[in-house]
Amino acid sequence: MVTVTNYAIRKRKDGTEFIVLQISGGLEIQQSQNTGKMYATVKCCSIPSTFDEPMAKLLIGQQIEGTVERVVSDPYEYVNKRTGEIMTLQHSYAYRPKGSVELIGHTKVQDLQMA
Repeated sequence: MVTVTNYAIRKRKDGTEFIVLQISGGLEIQQSQNTGKMYATVKCCSIPSTFDEPMAKLLIGQQIEGTVERVVSDPYEYVNKRTGEIMTLQHSYAYRPKGSVELIGHTKVQDLQMA
């Protein structure tokens, strides 16, 4: 299960706006590749929608069947806002509806920080 945690207004290349739903999976414990220490994290991504802003607000807290998965992507730079460290990442996150092979809403880590 994933949870709708927020929404955002995005612009298409032609300048028109649309709403994305920001969703997150469950709590996970992972080990840092740099320090070896364990930490808690939640995978998040954004998915496009056809909703207007009032409807998107109503959907916050709604749960949907499926998972948020890490996906290999082309390398991109990411600046850790807390430490200032510049990292090269090669993954994004996407939503997989239950029973589907399709992934929706490939979201880079840098885009999640803007949310």
